[in-house]
Amino acid sequence: MTQGERMSPGRRTVLGAAVLGTAAAGLPTADASARTRPEHGDARRHGTYKDLPVPYVIGHRGTAGYRPEHTLGSYQHALDLGAHVIEQDLVPTKDGHLVCRHENDITATTDVADHPEFAARKATKTIDGVAVTGWFTEDFTLAELRTLRAKERLPAVRQRNTLYDGRWSVPTFEEVLQWAEREGRRLGRRIWLHTETKHPTYFRGLGLPLEDRVARLLRRYGRHRADSPQFLQSFEPSSIQRLSRLVDTPSVVLLSGKGSKPWDFVVSGDPRTTDDLVKPAGLKWIASYAQGIGPTLDLIVPKDAAGRLTTPTTLVADAHAQGLILHPYTMRNENTFLPADFRRGTDPNAYGDAFGAFKAYFATGIDAVFSDNADTALLAAADFRAKG
Repeated sequence: MTQGERMSPGRRTVLGAAVLGTAAAGLPTADASARTRPEHGDARRHGTYKDLPVPYVIGHRGTAGYRPEHTLGSYQHALDLGAHVIEQDLVPTKDGHLVCRHENDITATTDVADHPEFAARKATKTIDGVAVTGWFTEDFTLAELRTLRAKERLPAVRQRNTLYDGRWSVPTFEEVLQWAEREGRRLGRRIWLHTETKHPTYFRGLGLPLEDRVARLLRRYGRHRADSPQFLQSFEPSSIQRLSRLVDTPSVVLLSGKGSKPWDFVVSGDPRTTDDLVKPAGLKWIASYAQGIGPTLDLIVPKDAAGRLTTPTTLVADAHAQGLILHPYTMRNENTFLPADFRRGTDPNAYGDAFGAFKAYFATGIDAVFSDNADTALLAAADFRAKG
């Protein structure tokens, strides 16, 4: 499918949004259209996503607020807390296996630096235009990677998570799919996953394209259909386009901050930036091959120079008008990550008023949110639904 083609009605699942819009609590509101959802709600609730309440909670890297990210322990804890959807980020090994890491640089998330046998693997690489020094998954076979243990990425912020350093290894995507099958049988329900292709243009240049490998595993485990309990996501629209030609799995285009440009646009010379993609014409183009967007929360409600929330944009209404769902990222409980309005005290690592921040963001009409703290997000979402 080319960029200009639109999916046939049989291919496109009715995804429309199902949240009843409300005025943002305690915030200036966008125009009335931003508070009114299109007439997709009933169809959506009875269609592909009927087992997901709205707003639903996506466990960011599992439950990164409590366990080292992208480990089976983190995924299991997110599921045990009740997260509706659980996220994985995928990068390849030297021998072509897909493993779950937020980045291919594993310096901060594994004990690789403690392995003298791998000291010579340390290197400096340019990834999506940025020079990075460390150890990289593409320089390790899966067997070598299995000798490493995962650790907390932010030990200065989340000291308690360091208790679990070394407890888990780096999981493969196939192991996560098998885990989801086992847990689904145990719980008697579908286990939703949200899977990102990381740096796909970079890896394609190394001869390690991600999309075919992802699609092959999705087909093997029955997650390739439009009604699968599975989302695909990428910051590179071309990766989502490639995946849309291989599987019918619902997909989401991730969008970073204002003025930024997807890396595949940089490589291809595409002049558009995120500013263009969040306009109605850009959203219409995304809707021709994807079912949703995952914008940074700042694209939903911008912050002022002091870091306080300002007036919500019309992005929620504009995306819903194109039938797109919204999965913004990322909510965390610590003061250092919260808008200034909701920070409490002077300790940047202490918890702030996360419930207040969730309330403000849910009031914009978003369909879901990524959160490092699934339990907090779930309580906030339940409060929001209870108040209509």
